Amino acid sequence: MINQMSQNGHTPNAFSNAFKEIEIGKLMRKSNITKACGISAYEVFQFLLLLVFQGKNLFRFLNSKHKDRAVSKNTYYRFLNETSYNWSKFLLLLAAKVATVFDALTRPERVKVLILDDSVIKRNRSKSVELLARVFDHVEHKYQKGFTLLALGWSDGYSFIPTGFNMLSSANESNRYNEISNQIDHRTNGYKFRKESMMHKTDAAVLLVKNALNAGIKADYVLMDTWFTTEPMIREILATGIDAIGMVKQLKQRYIYNEKQYTLPELKKFVCFEGARNIFGSLVVTTKTGIPVKIVFVRNSNKKSECLYILSTNCSLSDEEIVRIYGNRWSIECFFKSSKSFMKLGTEFQSHNYGAMVSHTAIVFTRYIILEWIRRKENDQKTYGELFFMFCEDIQDMDLANALQSLMALFVEHISTLSADITSMIKSKVTEWMLSQASFIQALFRNICWES
Repeated sequence: MINQMSQNGHTPNAFSNAFKEIEIGKLMRKSNITKACGISAYEVFQFLLLLVFQGKNLFRFLNSKHKDRAVSKNTYYRFLNETSYNWSKFLLLLAAKVATVFDALTRPERVKVLILDDSVIKRNRSKSVELLARVFDHVEHKYQKGFTLLALGWSDGYSFIPTGFNMLSSANESNRYNEISNQIDHRTNGYKFRKESMMHKTDAAVLLVKNALNAGIKADYVLMDTWFTTEPMIREILATGIDAIGMVKQLKQRYIYNEKQYTLPELKKFVCFEGARNIFGSLVVTTKTGIPVKIVFVRNSNKKSECLYILSTNCSLSDEEIVRIYGNRWSIECFFKSSKSFMKLGTEFQSHNYGAMVSHTAIVFTRYIILEWIRRKENDQKTYGELFFMFCEDIQDMDLANALQSLMALFVEHISTLSADITSMIKSKVTEWMLSQASFIQALFRNICWES
């Protein structure tokens, strides 16, 4: 698809260059994403990756005037449903390669982080979707039919790169509407993904962190929101060799300070809350199992009578540095928003097959990584949304550009059959018209050859 649209557009060239620089085809082969016959898996992947920039879903594209650029619908769905492809490995290899390049662009002392978060993929109108479950939506505070997309990403404070995900069903069998299809071979990668979807969220989160670190992705901290910042989770992260920073919820957990146990509200009395400061202070305390942590007390901008608690396992960091590093966690919220709004995460395909949802999520994450690669390589200050819409416009404008060039080529061919006087007059008028046009119109006809 890139080759078919690369005659005059910036967008296909940008994606084509990114594919070559990152060696997408090589990463696909390492992840067993190959086809034995017919159109190559690489071409199918390219088509599906660029489809969102056409402003159409697969059904609309295959019924449009551009359908000659595509193959049959069954080819694409077989690709998405294939159980032998290791999408987890592909995304991890891709993220590791891009993160390594980005890491070399920054100072060695710059802090790099891994960020954990989840988001609900709703399927409220579905009934027969494989592994469909009843999951709790922490945003709307109610249960939904669908999946919990647990994601891990890497950030250097400038770029965000998703490194892995788990499309969680439910660990509780009573919350699952459907189970794994009986047609899935238990020896395949597809079956492994399905089994992992029934893990507890914290176990799946720790596995994502371990996989990222084992792949060579360098990070100093794991950033988490209140749901993940628990003592067992902190202990698991410390066991991987890196520190954790997370927001702590005001529950009944107790911390040891001056050899006495206190809850978070009780610890507040040891901190001065006077003045207009946003950071009130901090205390170094110990958890019930003996883990030393630093708790920073921060003003709640939404309710100034309350404060927020940010926990860090690195007690040597200053209060300001802990808050600054934790601020990087917002990048994964922007990632989820962009993926759902622009990249059609969870809405581009409405398949009943769990494997197709995993495949499509990996493709969406790849789109995000490649756009981030293009933005970083070109030192582009555009926001993610601006970059997305620019590429959409480029692709749509290419059809008009190709049409104008074809029309002019036919025109030049036709006037060559006329008499010399008429041909000379027409050439003069056309040249005057071209010179009066905007520069991007002139560029379209720069290579026109007038026959003598």
